[in-house]
Amino acid sequence: MTHDGEGVGRVDGYTLFVPGALPGERISARVTKQKKQYGYAELDELLTASPDRLNPPCDIYEECGGCQLQHFDYEAQLTWKRQHVIDNLTRIGKLTVAGDGEDGGIVVHPTIGMENPWRYRNKAAVPIGTASASGELVGGFYERGTHRIIDMDDCLIQHDRNDEALRVVKRIARYLRVKPYDETTGEGVLRHVMVRTGFVTGEIMVVLVTNGQRLPRQPEWIESLRAELPGLKSIVQNVNERNTNVIFGDETRTLWGSDVIYDELDGIRFAISARSFYQVNPSQTIALYGKAVEYAALTGNENVIDAYCGIGTISLFLARKAGHVYGVEIVPEAIEDAKRNAALNGVENATFEAGPAEVVIPRWRKEGATADVIVVDPPRKGCDSALLETILKMQPERVVYVSCNPSTLARDLRVLEDGGYRTVEVTPVDMFPWTSHVEAVVSIHRINK
Repeated sequence: MTHDGEGVGRVDGYTLFVPGALPGERISARVTKQKKQYGYAELDELLTASPDRLNPPCDIYEECGGCQLQHFDYEAQLTWKRQHVIDNLTRIGKLTVAGDGEDGGIVVHPTIGMENPWRYRNKAAVPIGTASASGELVGGFYERGTHRIIDMDDCLIQHDRNDEALRVVKRIARYLRVKPYDETTGEGVLRHVMVRTGFVTGEIMVVLVTNGQRLPRQPEWIESLRAELPGLKSIVQNVNERNTNVIFGDETRTLWGSDVIYDELDGIRFAISARSFYQVNPSQTIALYGKAVEYAALTGNENVIDAYCGIGTISLFLARKAGHVYGVEIVPEAIEDAKRNAALNGVENATFEAGPAEVVIPRWRKEGATADVIVVDPPRKGCDSALLETILKMQPERVVYVSCNPSTLARDLRVLEDGGYRTVEVTPVDMFPWTSHVEAVVSIHRINK
């Protein structure tokens, strides 16, 4: 399968990518697009099914683009995700992976999965539009490969409270006759709805993204949402008037309640605003960050730099075992959240600064700062080359890499290996069951100075 979860088949040596097909299956498919070296096809008939094939429990799975792997046995998914990480390490990073029972090479552990891989998401963000047939307001995920919205009332990977809040918002919008946004004409009011739910606290935030400053019938919105959503703590409006697929605009204001909701991860309390980056799978986040702390191997005296620190989630996990943690993040609002979260938990051994990691950390180095451990948790594009160069110059004893993209992880590991570091072990973590995404935590040690 490809990294997107598409089956890879061959006909007389010609490669076809087939969504919905699984390894080992024989199928009949209809070619939809041809290129010189490869093509795309749709699955017409299943001739020989894989023993790992499931009947997807979601009624709209075949249309919705939210999940890619509901037809694939969960344990088999975990095995495939581990192999996907290995393939990137060997093919892109040119790294050696230890075989089962063999010495030498990087140890890639089994993927950490979920005991119950459903209802795990604490955040839902869906576009709002108009059904072409009925003209009714709809909200849900896009159909695969299109911008047609598949109306959704029940998503099996969302927390029940998220689903209920989305149903309530759509019902209120229809009752109040709020016009959905039309991305073709740029007209209409309601563009997106985002819901956040605190798994531990039960607190709910509803964010209405509007195409303009005015939210029609705002008092009725507030009254209705408060009446129908127990646990609601915050109603927020975000204004996005740009012709873009990006969900949020620059202006955010609280219409009712608090600017934030609160939640906890492993006993650490976090204030979460409308635009905060906060991992969507709480139980797996604890596993992910727990493994990062384990790989940091802290004794209580170390200086730790947390690059791409966001609202301070990993930083506060590290601060419980480090001498001092220095966090850097490019988004100023996130740094303010990080400072607030440190204060919220009485953490005094953490310092945060806003700016690009590849700019701030080199400056810290020039000012005499040292790091025993550097933790990086970059976006999908991976680490900036200037940051990797700074890591090699600072020469920490250990680097911990938290990755959401195995291909850029492998690329960056190659740079660190060529600079005198050794990749010791990797643990994939399934943060997004039933999708093709996989995260990984990597332990990297310095081998020379």
